[in-house]
Amino acid sequence: MHKENNIILAVTAFSHLAVHAQMMVFPTLLLLFQEEFCLGMDTLGIMATVGAFMFGLGAIPAGFLEGKLGGKTLLLIYQVGSAIGGLLIVLASGPVQMTIGLGILGLSSSIYHPAGLTILSRQLIRLSRGLAIHGIAGSTGLALGPLLAGLAAEFGSWQISYLIWVMLQGVLALITFLFIHKQDQPKDIQDVQSLTTADKPSIILYYIMAITLGFSFGGFTTYMPSLFGMQNEGIFKLFPETLKAGFFTTLVFLSGIAGQTLGGILGDKYNRAHLLWIIIILNIPFMAFMGYTDGWLLFFSSIALGIVYFLNQPVSNALLADLTPSSHRGIGYGISFFLSFGIGGTAPAVGGWITEHYAIEMVFPVMAASLLPGVVAGWILLHRLKNQTA
Repeated sequence: MHKENNIILAVTAFSHLAVHAQMMVFPTLLLLFQEEFCLGMDTLGIMATVGAFMFGLGAIPAGFLEGKLGGKTLLLIYQVGSAIGGLLIVLASGPVQMTIGLGILGLSSSIYHPAGLTILSRQLIRLSRGLAIHGIAGSTGLALGPLLAGLAAEFGSWQISYLIWVMLQGVLALITFLFIHKQDQPKDIQDVQSLTTADKPSIILYYIMAITLGFSFGGFTTYMPSLFGMQNEGIFKLFPETLKAGFFTTLVFLSGIAGQTLGGILGDKYNRAHLLWIIIILNIPFMAFMGYTDGWLLFFSSIALGIVYFLNQPVSNALLADLTPSSHRGIGYGISFFLSFGIGGTAPAVGGWITEHYAIEMVFPVMAASLLPGVVAGWILLHRLKNQTA
């Protein structure tokens, strides 16, 4: 049993890595696709939104199916479906076929989070720290995706960027099929961390925070590589366009690993609702600052944003576990990821319109302003939970 648990943890970690890596390839190569397909940023933004929206859309049915099919089946569907979506993108001859591939890739990838997080939340005792380790794998994927995409496009072809993850998904599917037993069915266990089993107002307030975090994430991660690729000052002038788009995006996501680690430690020591509220507030100045700087100042502000933004993930995922009973946690995570990645996934289209009609730099202060409803919701949630425990 101990060996199989290690296998499960390894497969979920690498699955989480692959989810985020493959979803970052398209944003990293936006400037390349703009030139290759002669498209505007508004059109490319809509294409990115198709993948991002589907990435959220499948999370809700996956949350329901987690309790019926079990983790192994859902992981296999995700792995095989992602491989198919990646192959369609590799074989695409134009933007229409590529968009279809992005949609299939996003829909398949949406299965992972509610399944993987629910499995782990039922097994872990030190939840925030355990989710931080899992989150680090995701941050590593966010870092590797842009780096490998930039290297492949600069020294080979952009198709290789997707083939890397298609092959990894094939290996993960084989390991999952051969070595993981069909278990993971939810058990009737006592959820000692739940504040309540039916505190719907608190959950709604949490979801408002998730939407704003997801929307800002979709905006800044989609256009950050292009912003870096267009820079010619300071450290950025040392790199060619496609490579610097991937390389500096990778550095930002690597800094996110520090945020994940710190968030896991803080989330086990302090009030999670209070922490999440502070984290959202801290994101606003750093995100806005990226739109008004260049060269070294842009570099340092983006690294700071990487650390501050990723503080939220272990804290927010553990907070949702606090607010939901174990029997409904799969659907709880499903709704959360639909709202953050699905509704929040419209940000690339919004950012594309802003870029086409104004400037790419304007995307970042707009994304910062989109966090303000989350600040208000967090303040209300914090005081609501304080009143419950008073």
